Amino acid sequence: MKRRERTRQLIELGGLVAKSGLVELTQDDRTVILGLLTEAASRLRDGNREQMLTLWRRRGRRAFAQAEAQDRE
Repeated sequence: MKRRERTRQLIELGGLVAKSGLVELTQDDRTVILGLLTEAASRLRDGNREQMLTLWRRRGRRAFAQAEAQDRE
């Protein structure tokens, strides 16, 4: 992956963390945020990977739809 593509990816991922509300909910505690992400990765490594991905994908779609609806207001 080229440097520009990697930089764009990191910026977009940071935006998702912010959009999720984790920054505010954790008072920008990056240790907690990393712990949450590490926990999610651990769950994906366990036996229910597809089930977790399906659940989180649905929640993500709902969150994007809600954000889009708020932007239109």
